[in-house]
Amino acid sequence: MYAKYFKRLIDLLISFFGLLFLSPLLVILVAILTREYKGNPFFTQVRPGFKEKPIRIIKFKTMNDNKDSDGNLLPNHMRITKTGKMLRELSLDELPQLFNVLLGEMSLVGPRPLLFKYIPLYSPEQRRRHLVRPGITGWAQVNGRNTISWTRKFEYDVWYVENVSLLLDLRIYWLTVMKAVKAEGINAGENVTMPPFNGKN
Repeated sequence: MYAKYFKRLIDLLISFFGLLFLSPLLVILVAILTREYKGNPFFTQVRPGFKEKPIRIIKFKTMNDNKDSDGNLLPNHMRITKTGKMLRELSLDELPQLFNVLLGEMSLVGPRPLLFKYIPLYSPEQRRRHLVRPGITGWAQVNGRNTISWTRKFEYDVWYVENVSLLLDLRIYWLTVMKAVKAEGINAGENVTMPPFNGKN
């Protein structure tokens, strides 16, 4: 009952009033990032959503577009800016995805939307992560985020799909806020983001 009806209602209410309440902060961040990146302050990308339907996620941009002498983008750890690092540590780069939630493409809580190129690499069990709407935060994010292996992350995603409930979502909301405040679970190594999934790691 909760997963089928009330979860979506909660998503609508929180995303709507969240965007309304956070609008001054969003305007300030847009202005800062537009100036810092000399243009578009957003990062958008098409990723698989519920039942692998394509959705275009939107996030605040955290890396510049600097390239090497051959025209290739520099490694992630060389492109992330001080502002971008701060946004990631506080999870503020995810705020624009409230629009995705409002449109029904995402949920506040669920497995994170990854890349289409990973789908053929999933096991049948791992692919079940797409049986719910992807989320801004999720069970894997509050249990290690970028510091755990892909295998463990997918295990957490599937466990969430099988155990989704109001109490679990409330727990994830609370843990997300606590980890954002403490900047826990972020990989501070050179990769900055998770290494690409290869079907094994």
